[in-house]
Amino acid sequence: MTTFRKINSYSQAVFLFFLFLLVQGCHAQDKNSGKNIEDIQNSASKTAAKVSYTGNVDFKMAAKIATPGVVNIKCTFNRQRQEFENGDNNDFYDLNELFKKFFRQDPMFREYKYQPNENPEPIIGSASGVILTPDGYIVTNNHVVKDADKIEVTLFDGRSYLAKIIGTDPQTDLALIKIEEQNLSFILFGDSDTIEVGEWVVAVGNPFNLASTVTAGIVSAKARNINILSNQGAIESFIQTDAAVNPGNSGGALVTLEGKLIGINTAIATPTGAYAGYSFAIPVDIVKKVTNDLMKYGEVQRGYLGIGIRDMNSSLAKELNMERANGVYVDTLSVNGAAYEAGVRVKDVIIKIDNIETNTTSQFQEIVMRKHPGEKVTITLIRNGKEQKQLIATLKKQEASTQMMKNVNTDLLKNLGITLEEITKEDQKKYDLKAGLKITKITEGKIKAYTDIREGFVITAVNNKPVSTLKSFMDAVGSKSRGIMIEGKYANKPTYYFYAFGL
Repeated sequence: MTTFRKINSYSQAVFLFFLFLLVQGCHAQDKNSGKNIEDIQNSASKTAAKVSYTGNVDFKMAAKIATPGVVNIKCTFNRQRQEFENGDNNDFYDLNELFKKFFRQDPMFREYKYQPNENPEPIIGSASGVILTPDGYIVTNNHVVKDADKIEVTLFDGRSYLAKIIGTDPQTDLALIKIEEQNLSFILFGDSDTIEVGEWVVAVGNPFNLASTVTAGIVSAKARNINILSNQGAIESFIQTDAAVNPGNSGGALVTLEGKLIGINTAIATPTGAYAGYSFAIPVDIVKKVTNDLMKYGEVQRGYLGIGIRDMNSSLAKELNMERANGVYVDTLSVNGAAYEAGVRVKDVIIKIDNIETNTTSQFQEIVMRKHPGEKVTITLIRNGKEQKQLIATLKKQEASTQMMKNVNTDLLKNLGITLEEITKEDQKKYDLKAGLKITKITEGKIKAYTDIREGFVITAVNNKPVSTLKSFMDAVGSKSRGIMIEGKYANKPTYYFYAFGL
């Protein structure tokens, strides 16, 4: 049984556009210090047969190199299925759940509850993975192996092994697993920074349980944020391609014509559930960082600036008296964070990190996430519309950047006339929700003037984007210059309510 994850969004023209993650899955961590995947690759590749790329558009060499390095992953889930609700990442749908998702705007469909069988059969999900080292380290998606009770890996030549999880990273949707074997074919890391829009790429995976399938396309875009990862602090900077990718391709390889890995296939954009034009891959430069950290520490060591950001737009540019409408707008700062200590201030616009352009928040996040705590970064920013500054910041651990400045975002919340708090565990039970923001106080403002929302209302989404933190709420509201639609519910009531008004 092939399973997949589906996530939807829709524009103001009420066009339903679904983004599907392709397969689901488990946790557990192991540590292996002193190793580095890139070093292992480099050492092993010295004795491998040399191949040369002719420069012609020919996919045979890429397929020959990459296919033996891509595996089929089957995950068994013995637990009962849970209700999919408000971003809860459940990949297993029955027809009623699919129907409910297609009519997500209609609250009546929210009241349907899936009733599991008394003795449910184990669920098996099929996906892909990429061998990174000859001794059996394999990268795949976190959503492939998350919550799996058993993970079975089948190689290109048909040999099968049980795999264990070395570590997972929900923020990038990556996982590192391992099988016990030697002298395996593996795929060398490429460089996703240098890949350009318009270049040919090849996707290798196991769609619909069709083993070792190869498709080709071009890079359609880079640093694409499609808002499919619901984890707090999620990092999305996908390579977009038109290579055909379908359910079962999750965790598979996206390679160059030289057969080098430049991405891990993760999602497709489609209104049907199957390939309809575009697919998305996690860039290999993110994969390198995450897999090396998971191998060494069992978790990802991230350096943090202690900063809340959002994309620039024409409205912000006009407000800041700036000629350019791209860049990263500083929305919030931690009082003890690396950025604040370096001299960054609210309303600054960051245009470069280490002399690399950051036209979008996706580009910014991708660059910073590759760094470790203690590393220094050079921040180039614009202040007061014109003045350009360069600042040096020393990245910190996440826990060192928690207390946010209280004087930030007050203008927007004052305009709306609300006070927000993240819901507690007690609220989760009372509201039957996994996450959301409770309105604890309503004063004069847009909410009071244009809606009948009452105090105690929990906001679950803004413009169909799930919100669970103040930052996610600000990002969702701040990205709209004309109007917003708020979705949520009241305590002990099954019905979801929708409120739309202009800003």
